Amino acid sequence: MPDVAFDRFYRHQEMSELLHDYAQAYPDLVALESIGKSFEGRDIWVITLTNTKTGPAAEKPAVWIDGNIHSVEVTASTACLYHIEKMVSGFGTDKAITHCLNTRTFYVCPRVNPDGAEWALSEINRKVRSSVRPYPHAEAQVEGLDVRDVDGDGRVLYMRQADPHGPWKCHPEEPKLLVRRAPDDFEGNFYRLYREGELSEYDGVMVTHTAPREGLDLNRNFPANWAPEGKQMGAGPAPFSEPETRALGDFITTHGNIVSAVSGHTFSGVLLRASSNAPDDDLPINDLRAYKSVGAKGEELTGYPAISIYHDFRYHPKQNITGGSDWVYEHLGIYFWTVEYWAPHRTAGVDMSGVKYSDWLFDHDSADDLTLFRFFDRESPGTAYVDWYEFDHPQLGKLEIGGWDIMNSFHNPPLHLLEKEVAPFPEWFVYQALMTAKLELVEASATKLGEDTFLLRLVVENSGYLSTAGSDKAIENKVSREIVAEIGLPASAELLRGKSREEIGHLEGRVGMMASPVFLGTGFDATDGKDSRARAEWLVKAAPGTEIELSARQERSGTVRASVKL
Repeated sequence: MPDVAFDRFYRHQEMSELLHDYAQAYPDLVALESIGKSFEGRDIWVITLTNTKTGPAAEKPAVWIDGNIHSVEVTASTACLYHIEKMVSGFGTDKAITHCLNTRTFYVCPRVNPDGAEWALSEINRKVRSSVRPYPHAEAQVEGLDVRDVDGDGRVLYMRQADPHGPWKCHPEEPKLLVRRAPDDFEGNFYRLYREGELSEYDGVMVTHTAPREGLDLNRNFPANWAPEGKQMGAGPAPFSEPETRALGDFITTHGNIVSAVSGHTFSGVLLRASSNAPDDDLPINDLRAYKSVGAKGEELTGYPAISIYHDFRYHPKQNITGGSDWVYEHLGIYFWTVEYWAPHRTAGVDMSGVKYSDWLFDHDSADDLTLFRFFDRESPGTAYVDWYEFDHPQLGKLEIGGWDIMNSFHNPPLHLLEKEVAPFPEWFVYQALMTAKLELVEASATKLGEDTFLLRLVVENSGYLSTAGSDKAIENKVSREIVAEIGLPASAELLRGKSREEIGHLEGRVGMMASPVFLGTGFDATDGKDSRARAEWLVKAAPGTEIELSARQERSGTVRASVKL
């Protein structure tokens, strides 16, 4: 059985072995494949979760879950592993999980960016935003600060140097903690603050935080509203230019049964939904209703607020995030969520009432910093915030190193809190899977009209919450095929009327229904009189006793089959 722990982070080799262990231990539930190689040649693994005894994965509606596209956000990998563990351990004992794996599929990619995570977790402890590929230029930077572990203690912290004109000062209640200097602060000890690292071609005056050599952000390399470097930093030379994003794009676009997708990040403790670039008024109404329904359930289960990226999570009110993972909704009509795991500010007790998290990052009171410091000093003493210690820097001379270890405080929770943080999410992912449309067989019959003439009928129904198209955006973009009804005739039979294969439309789900039956049939009900059932009929000439195969299939809602004896 897989020996998995949720109070630690796994490096690539260990994670690879663990995923292979799951596939070996649960062959009927788990399949493992590499969907591509990273820039440095590491496998990008995807686990397929479904009960193959009830049908192949591709014939069931699916949810995609990924994590760790940003290098230091390894909590998202843990969340993926935790979901895998909960699904396999709960199958057969938990009713919702069992029903879900019998009727739906999960595709789970625990680590989109294995290179970046490996750099962050290894002894070299290099922290890059995302990909490790040099970009936009291959050469090392000529001058400026190279952020890295300069004193060899395995951490990348901060460097502070006393300076009467510096913009930082010690908090009056906690001298270890540096906070911003106010405009009227003119007495006391002040500091310059830099990330830990070494300087190239230092002129003795200017310390510049130049752009890192590894300037790619894989989460800006997707095609929806992609923009070049001058408009969107880190976007890469073209959409899907990087092997990691290309692998995801190839997999998702060739697995038409994916209805919903969740991308895992850190940090802030929010559930982010589409759109990144448009207000809610521009979303199809049923899609917005579905988003709000899933979001409300997510808030209930996780405690994270569900918010719109466009309305509530832009880093600048006049700038949209482009090239992000929500391309799956914008292009493919797949419902998309970003989970920003871990809310250090909220967990520590900072009052976020009425405050947008993206605004809090840029402007908040020093009392919030003190609240955070005291929380981490209690939960993770000496690890999240390191006491300042003297260091003789090779270029800057005498200074102090210390302060926040942001990878082990803000980007990821203390390890003893890790499992608690990700534990609520499998139930929400199962909820999303069970919201999908589900094609059901209502009738498969043959009516004798003559000695060797029969009318065959196939009736199917959508028992799910969503429409068989998945979303109205998918219909708008014409990327979700209608239900395909087929008849399979032996050589001895003849089709007199009807088509051997025909599209019979999409079926509505419950997403458009009014909350009360009072309005049904009044003209105000959102379903507009559309039905959740469809039928196909064929006139066949064949000898009595002949077996005829009927089927209906739709990528996002499944396949049904029936054999009819004339």
